[in-house]
Amino acid sequence: MLDDIRVFVHIAQQGGLSAAAQVLSLPPATVTRRLQRLEQHLNCKLLNRSARHCQLTQQGEVYYHAYVDLVAQFEHTEHRLNEANASLTGQLKVLAPMNFSHGFLKPFWLRFTRTYPQIALQLELSNDKQDMVNTQADMAIRIGPQHDSAFMQQRLGESDTLLVASPEFMQRQNCEEVNTLEQLRTLPLIGTTLRKSWQLTHLPSKRRHKFVPRFMHQFNDTGFVKYLACNGQGAALLPRFEIIDELQRNELKCIAPNWRSEPRTIYALWPSGRLLSRRAQLLKQQLNEFIATHLPSDNG
Repeated sequence: MLDDIRVFVHIAQQGGLSAAAQVLSLPPATVTRRLQRLEQHLNCKLLNRSARHCQLTQQGEVYYHAYVDLVAQFEHTEHRLNEANASLTGQLKVLAPMNFSHGFLKPFWLRFTRTYPQIALQLELSNDKQDMVNTQADMAIRIGPQHDSAFMQQRLGESDTLLVASPEFMQRQNCEEVNTLEQLRTLPLIGTTLRKSWQLTHLPSKRRHKFVPRFMHQFNDTGFVKYLACNGQGAALLPRFEIIDELQRNELKCIAPNWRSEPRTIYALWPSGRLLSRRAQLLKQQLNEFIATHLPSDNG
């Protein structure tokens, strides 16, 4: 109804439907239809219309003066919001996983804040799924499938998941690599409380297997699983983004090159029905480029 009131106020100010249509960038037929709809809703005639001119009726005068200031305030606020959304200056609130941000995304955050100091990045890190509505966040970065229809989402990238251990650990086990699940069962395993079973795919045969590990140690944080694996205390199943630096430094190695677990997909989320600001669009685009460049899907 507010849109119809806005059209009526502009018709009164411009003195006609055609002039109001030009100011509002609307087809004249739309302006006519909205005026008629408002008059039907109020059950009174607001304007006496001729071919070239419109004049307020007595009821129209009352209605115009009641709403003209409200429409002006609304349009002023709308203009300011549009300017803010189109600007690269201002606040940008993002929710993101803690381990992912401290590890793989750390150089991205440092580069983004250094390159765009005019964007006041407010980054809230948590390994728990935070409420975007209550936190009033512009965007969230999530890992794994997202099924909430209240949010729009865009895939940013994907990470494979590897069975890894330290070279020293494998030497102590007198084992070069793991080729079968029976071999895997003989190794001390470290895992998370979040995954009770491992869905493993044998790459040569494409066969999928549900493997239920018996963990020697278990944590609710993948970062701590990585620490123990690097310390040579066992083998672990970890996403590549969690261990990319350790793989490059040879602190960990892929011990089962013929096996992979389900990939971890990385998403950007934002509330449905809300247009992303230019700042959020920039962040999403650069995240996509960073992940594509720095996160190879499978290089053994």
